Amino acid sequence: MKGISGSTNKNSWQYWANIHKNYCPHGIAYFLAWHRGYISYFEQQLRVVLGYDKLDSAKLMLPYWDYYTYPTLPEDFTNAASNNPLYTRRVNTSAYPALSMSPFATGVNNFQLGLNNAFEPNLESAPHDPVHDIIGGYLADITTAALDPIFYLHHCNLDRLWNAWSRRSTSKVPAATSSYWNGTFTYASNLTMARALTRTTAGLLYDYADDTMPVKMPQQAQHGRIVRVQAQNSSIHGRPKLRTFTSSAPRTVSSTRDSLGGLVGIPLDNNSISAGITLQTAGANSLRDVLATSPAAVLSDSASSAADLQPQAQSPTPSQGSGEAKKSFQHVKLVLDGLRSASTAGQDGGYFYNIYLNLPSTGDVDSVSASHFVGTVGAFEVSVAAHHGNGKKEFDITYPLASLGLTNPNQMVVSFVRENGLVYPSGNVVSMNEMRLELSTD
Repeated sequence: MKGISGSTNKNSWQYWANIHKNYCPHGIAYFLAWHRGYISYFEQQLRVVLGYDKLDSAKLMLPYWDYYTYPTLPEDFTNAASNNPLYTRRVNTSAYPALSMSPFATGVNNFQLGLNNAFEPNLESAPHDPVHDIIGGYLADITTAALDPIFYLHHCNLDRLWNAWSRRSTSKVPAATSSYWNGTFTYASNLTMARALTRTTAGLLYDYADDTMPVKMPQQAQHGRIVRVQAQNSSIHGRPKLRTFTSSAPRTVSSTRDSLGGLVGIPLDNNSISAGITLQTAGANSLRDVLATSPAAVLSDSASSAADLQPQAQSPTPSQGSGEAKKSFQHVKLVLDGLRSASTAGQDGGYFYNIYLNLPSTGDVDSVSASHFVGTVGAFEVSVAAHHGNGKKEFDITYPLASLGLTNPNQMVVSFVRENGLVYPSGNVVSMNEMRLELSTD
């Protein structure tokens, strides 16, 4: 396929890379289902290129890279011989620092984006995004990711993990009769697939020999020895030191969004940092109101007392004048706006940052860090934000905030904890124009 020219030719490597670049959903609904259809169509075309029937699985099947068992890239992909089509330059050959057990936790029972404790956004946050970040090279950029052959094995493994999770008795994938599966996915102008076919692997006529979820982190094997490296769920110990940045004022962002305030000009480098967003009294009260009334803020058993979240005397939000109707806010969003790579090395990957909300200011926070986890940002996430979201990435933090309680409603502390592969860049790698807290109606 690499030897076949023409980006409009289904038999060419570039054709399939372009499909992913132009149509893939990231950070929105149907991330897993769209990619399931994509790898299914890609596998069929591999058979066609070899002269087989496209459905003849006895002739060819895509493998998957089970990095929860073997975190180091298979040697087939690291052999730099000039005639090896599976080799390409990468920053790292181990996915270990990218791995997380959080998607497989007992309480992760819902499936789709927009629901609390949902598997799909959990799996996309980690290990999906960080594997792209840590391996780096082509994988670190949404526009080139599918040019690396390991991309397809990575997504086959994510598909396998979804398949395994969906078979757990407590997992809630929308029923086959649900309107969630109405409509089609687009892969090219003349290539679509009914969403309903992607609900299960059976709909696409395949299955996995191993349908088990990981139960523990693997050992990190590198060149025949065990190397202890920092992993995503490694100890944080203390909250990163607070740094001071210039504040941005509360304002109306759109007809459905109000900013409660934020910070501008935030650089991310080798160090982990924390930054505090100070809220005005009106904003803090509006935040309390949303957390007390939003369906997205249904509290867990471990949540703070209900008294922490009682609505206060109604205060106008930043956009409200005396004659303006109150917006029906339902969600709290952490928004990273104007994201960009700050260096060429930063664009190439080898690192990422775990993002935490309101970590305790003192003590060893490792035991509680999972409940404060928001998501990740690295080279891949920055490229997705630039390609699909005008340089913006957002996280719905309604449920985490409600679960944690508002110990200090006048300040939200966001921590960026740096994670590195064995090879990683130094200096400023990511910058953002603004980080802000938004209330949203959607």
